[in-house]
Amino acid sequence: MKKYCLLPFIAAAAACSNADMERPNVIIVLADDLGCGDVSALGSSVLNTPNLDRMCREGLNLTDAHSTAPTSTPSRYSLMTGQYPWRNRKAEVLAGDANLLIRRGQPTLAKMMQDAGYETAAIGKWHLGLGEGDIDWNKEISPNPNDIGFDYSYIIAATVDRVPTVYVENGTVPGLDPADPLYVDYKNNFPGEPTALTNPELVKMKWSHGHNCSIVNGIPRIGYQKGGKAAYWNDENMAEVFLEKVKGFINDNKDRPFFLYYGLHEPHVPRTPHPDFAGKSGMGPRGDVVLEADWCVGELLDYLDETGLSENTIVIFSSDNGPVLDDGYVDEAAEKWGEHGVTPALPYRGGKYSLYDGGTHIPLFVRWKGHIKPGSVSDALVCQMDIYASLAALLDQEMPEGLDSRNTLEAFLGQSDTGRESLILGSNGRLSYRLGAWHLIPPYKGKKVNQTNTETGNSDEWTLYNQTDDIHEDNNLAEEYPEKVADMRERLVSETDGYLPF
Repeated sequence: MKKYCLLPFIAAAAACSNADMERPNVIIVLADDLGCGDVSALGSSVLNTPNLDRMCREGLNLTDAHSTAPTSTPSRYSLMTGQYPWRNRKAEVLAGDANLLIRRGQPTLAKMMQDAGYETAAIGKWHLGLGEGDIDWNKEISPNPNDIGFDYSYIIAATVDRVPTVYVENGTVPGLDPADPLYVDYKNNFPGEPTALTNPELVKMKWSHGHNCSIVNGIPRIGYQKGGKAAYWNDENMAEVFLEKVKGFINDNKDRPFFLYYGLHEPHVPRTPHPDFAGKSGMGPRGDVVLEADWCVGELLDYLDETGLSENTIVIFSSDNGPVLDDGYVDEAAEKWGEHGVTPALPYRGGKYSLYDGGTHIPLFVRWKGHIKPGSVSDALVCQMDIYASLAALLDQEMPEGLDSRNTLEAFLGQSDTGRESLILGSNGRLSYRLGAWHLIPPYKGKKVNQTNTETGNSDEWTLYNQTDDIHEDNNLAEEYPEKVADMRERLVSETDGYLPF
């Protein structure tokens, strides 16, 4: 077992000791498909995000921050477990009825925080699976987040565009009517149940690709669902529901250390802003839900200020992967952004699903009043996966052997511009490699542009980019620097324990 001991406070002058410090609360806020180009403080020319800007103004902006993968489930798996997603072959985008990816007894960030004496909660989007075997949604579902380190959980099982369209609280679906049981199937529809294909007249939001199964609240989803109507969520007020649970958890635990994972559902499809935000961005529903997410962050920061918790609470804001415009619904996102000639991934190439930098390059801000210098900026290479080991260092907790998470606490606190030397990006079968400013993408077969109109990064040859000189990765330097390609290729094979056959 490794044990980290690092000076956790800027003012600390003696060797670290749990007895000498007050344990700070920790909140991780994870947006869903938000890009750097969505944030005005990062240069967005089309959206104004005053509360995310406030995170930058009152804390630290890490400008070279990454998720481990360009899609939701794999990157969340890494955040929770401290492991690269390619180590778990099942760590791909999950269906809404998929089983829990994380094994009982597997080390997790939440369990480590519990061991450090924290009350823990997961509120919001989950998308890491639930249960074992066939799930009966009408009974307690086990295992659930409470079995892997969370004392309380109030989640949606997968994404807003997937069934089941119900909340799950501590393993059970609140509000279910026993006389109308809930059934879910991802292969076959239930007899007589309408879909977007059989009953298009029931659809109020048109689908563009892949979202033509069960219709709930007038929105066609992925997967089939029957019954359980009393428990269905209201898409337009989901942000308020989660925010109320967040404030309730903080209030209940304000007198003891707590760890909160707050998974925003915005701006993932379907984009259904609350009436207070509808039409306010001028960029269609996607822009409106970005404003809604920004409002949620502001409400959280205000609540911490009002309750006097800000100086003892670390707030980390980030996104699970890069952004996407048309991800299955006709909502004007591509058209609105196209009118301005930009994308929400800018200044990076690609986006969600992509091997290019825009697939994993995400906003990452850290606020800890009184401990992180306001307005700090760092270009350290950091990864969400390393939050696990870094918090273990902060709290003087033992780290299990064999994890990929690395202690970069000083970078996360703005005390150092040194982060990771290297980083493996991607999930099963499609990986790329960062070494300092260099980004190497191996050759992969497949489409150059996918159905979301995102460049995939697939190529018949090795591609190499220097992101210091070429932030948008337009100039392939592989032929000019064959020695660099060879070195990075060898390192990638070594660091993946021969996982890649190159």
